[in-house]
Amino acid sequence: FPGTSSSRSRSPRWTKPRRASTAPGLFPSGGSPLLSQKQIQRVLKARTSLRSPSSARIFSSATTQRDSSSSSALFKSYDIKGLADKIKTGKAKKIVVMVGAGISCNAGIPDFRSPGTGLYDNLQAYDLPYPEAVFDLQFFRSNPEPFYRLCKELWPGQYNPTSTHHFINKLHEKGLLLRCFTQNIDSLETLAGLPTEKVVAAHGNFDSAKCITTGENVPINEVKDACLQGADGWMNLKLKYGGLVKPDIVFFGEQLPERFFSCAADDFKKCDLLIVMGTSLVVQPFASLIGFPKSDCPRVLINRERAGESGASMEKSFIFDDEGRDLFIQGDCDTTINDLVERLGWNEKETSNK
Repeated sequence: FPGTSSSRSRSPRWTKPRRASTAPGLFPSGGSPLLSQKQIQRVLKARTSLRSPSSARIFSSATTQRDSSSSSALFKSYDIKGLADKIKTGKAKKIVVMVGAGISCNAGIPDFRSPGTGLYDNLQAYDLPYPEAVFDLQFFRSNPEPFYRLCKELWPGQYNPTSTHHFINKLHEKGLLLRCFTQNIDSLETLAGLPTEKVVAAHGNFDSAKCITTGENVPINEVKDACLQGADGWMNLKLKYGGLVKPDIVFFGEQLPERFFSCAADDFKKCDLLIVMGTSLVVQPFASLIGFPKSDCPRVLINRERAGESGASMEKSFIFDDEGRDLFIQGDCDTTINDLVERLGWNEKETSNK
């Protein structure tokens, strides 16, 4: 299966029996990874080596440089005060932010995996064989209706950015943000004011669309109108362009955007603070990025629950209990960010919901 490890793959909690993964070389029917983090890194290295030797070395070092947590503390205190101090004292000037669906929950967009409230637990009306089929390319080819219905519900413009989105933009305005890597397809980062060049949408978004048969670009407003019209709309679009048309959202089994790999190769070697928010860190290869910063780069997870620790099939996973390079701040993202903004002395109105 060409490019298996650089395509989007998952290790989900299934609510119904599932068929084999659309990325058969990476995850078997049981959902356990067959490829180690080191093997994933080797695939990423091979992709980047086609562009430049320097970028290949970045991915190589992320694999071969085993993470032994620094014996000296990298935070003044291992709580939100310590994070505020790191930023306020100017010790973090090239911050990389990684975010997932958890930062958009307060905007009214459900995350994917929260039991009871997550998107995958509330797709019964779509009559799917298993929840993630809605983002399965093979399933989409045979039954596109569920995805188009979901597009109608999630199309950008119906939701406002959260405090967390505005905080990321404030980091940019302060000259502290190197890049924001997002798993989200809602485009709320740019709606909050963040320039598109500062955002890497790892799983795509609704900014563009193509015909999956011909590869022809299709005006996104035309796709939006078709989705809003329902079955007649997307069927007419299929007839017009010679195949099904979908926004450039990365389905399971599809390649991630090339920009994901090029920016990852350049950005993480420069990163002096990694902030991860609102993600369970189970989808590869996005989750593997936490292991890419240098071994002396402090890393912070702001999340309702711990994630990305040992046992998550990742090398250089988080180690939260030894007061080394990693800090876990448990809680709601917006509540935590509002507290952080206050401690930083920044204008709270600029990082609150509009």
